[in-house]
Amino acid sequence: MTFTPPPAFTTRPTLEGHFGMAASTHWLATATSQAVLERGGNAFDATVAGAFVLHVVEPHLNGPGGDMTGIFATDAEPSRPQVMMGQGPAPAAATIEHFRGEGLDMVPGSGALAAAVPGAVDSWLNLLEHHGTWELADVLDFAIDYADNGHPILARAAGTIAKVSELFTEHWPTSAEQWMPDGRVPEPGELVFNHAYAEVLRNLIAAGDGCGSREERIQAARKEWSSGFVAEAIADFVAAPHRHSTGGDHAGVLTATDIAGFAAGFEDPVTIDFRGYQVAKIGAWGQGPVLLQALKILEGLDDERLDPSTEIGAHTILEALKLAMADRDTYYGDADVDLDWLLSEDYAADRRDLITETASPEFRPGAGRNGEAPAFTTPLIPEGADKEALIKAGIGEPTVQKNGVNNGDTCHLDVVDRWGNMISATPSGGWLQSSPTVPELGFCLGTRLQMMWLDEAAPSALRPGRRPRTTLTPTLISKDGQPIIALGSPGGDQQEQWQLLLILRMLVGGYAAQEAIDAPALHTTSLAGSFWPRTWVPGGAVVEDRLGEGVISGLIARGHNVTRAGDWELGRLSCVTRDLATGRLSAGANPRGAQGYAAGR
Repeated sequence: MTFTPPPAFTTRPTLEGHFGMAASTHWLATATSQAVLERGGNAFDATVAGAFVLHVVEPHLNGPGGDMTGIFATDAEPSRPQVMMGQGPAPAAATIEHFRGEGLDMVPGSGALAAAVPGAVDSWLNLLEHHGTWELADVLDFAIDYADNGHPILARAAGTIAKVSELFTEHWPTSAEQWMPDGRVPEPGELVFNHAYAEVLRNLIAAGDGCGSREERIQAARKEWSSGFVAEAIADFVAAPHRHSTGGDHAGVLTATDIAGFAAGFEDPVTIDFRGYQVAKIGAWGQGPVLLQALKILEGLDDERLDPSTEIGAHTILEALKLAMADRDTYYGDADVDLDWLLSEDYAADRRDLITETASPEFRPGAGRNGEAPAFTTPLIPEGADKEALIKAGIGEPTVQKNGVNNGDTCHLDVVDRWGNMISATPSGGWLQSSPTVPELGFCLGTRLQMMWLDEAAPSALRPGRRPRTTLTPTLISKDGQPIIALGSPGGDQQEQWQLLLILRMLVGGYAAQEAIDAPALHTTSLAGSFWPRTWVPGGAVVEDRLGEGVISGLIARGHNVTRAGDWELGRLSCVTRDLATGRLSAGANPRGAQGYAAGR
């Protein structure tokens, strides 16, 4: 049996050229990144410029008060991928005892009590300082323009504001002032502004006045962010009690000292070999190794079982993902995680043997290196009566609820330049619906702490100074020590799952970028949800109808608890590629939602 060929029709072409490529979840960010490349900037200049534009034009999907992870490789010979670590830790006062004392049994899904230290802005500035070439003022000019002179608000952003409008007007007046300035929800396409954030960016630039070098000017901006007016405004504002997703009022615990104590950095990635390719991910302080575990399980199988478009392939992929996700929820965290064992050939073989011809509804984490049982038993919260409401996190946008709870909305961007620099980055958090807007800054804090447990036994337990086990998970693939594919997707618990489909279709099936992105998607919901209230659907599988009646019926017959999502609802992938032999570059972007775009030449 051969791998299912790609469809003859694609929603747009796979772009090809040799100068530079950019792909992201919003066309304005893509255009910004490409404009930087055209003006001589490198991939890192371009990505940072695009990222700050995403703060402005996708405020329901990311913000300056959120977090990010990236993975990149430079044009060095040979190139060694590096992780951008932009995930801030839990504040010093974010203890299990404090949360329990507030009457909570889990971290809320909205409100500043759930905020980790903001990490995104410092991480972008760190990348620009060490690997960019442009001045900070030139990089931020695009974002300042859209914040000050307005941009047409997306229909989905307006829909998000509509969903939380009652929360804003009754409990979060500063958010209402920013996002409902005339006391109403903006219409899709209406120009919206964020003058406060434009002023923040101008102040960061001004902090470098008088400094002698480009790097020193960026360092001054980083210091101003972490120890100056931004940190002070955040700390003063969140100390006042405000409404959280629980229905109660709580004060945040983030302080200026917490913010000043964080600095973004670079880390070595976790990598595996898969059929001659090197796949690099962030470590087990995020969910990155899930993709690697799934690939290790699948690598020992025939191609027909790696094809997402067939019944046996879709079934096998879903089962492998459930096994990897169970390990994520049991072992991963900002702690000592035995990835050497979890990514070993022996462990992958043991896990592979658990895949049968029928779907398993069970939660099945593996045993430790010496056969010991897991020390932590993940609480599995039943999905309740409204199955459709609980799986909606993986079906389209917005997934926000009236109380501000959000399930996995995120941004993504990929860039490759003519010199061979390549980057994949996934910024998120600090959504406009996460917590009340800090009025002097024009943005709010994120809620990443909701991915930590109020259980001391958990490897991802809430502890001061520990990073929450983030869902943000970009991917970089290399061949012979050189980067060839940067890819990623929004989608919370679905990020690794949708990326796995693209990787299998491109590396095994031979699909081009846009062909793989357009192909029908699926994912499992048989996992402990990362977002409050952390429900799960035993044996759950969500599929696009385009997968075909035969495949869907076959999955149901095998015991999968299938939900049909519609034809074009799952997966928000983008990627850029580089051919080492010819220097040809390519790019593709997600057509679902009519928002993502790729550009290049």
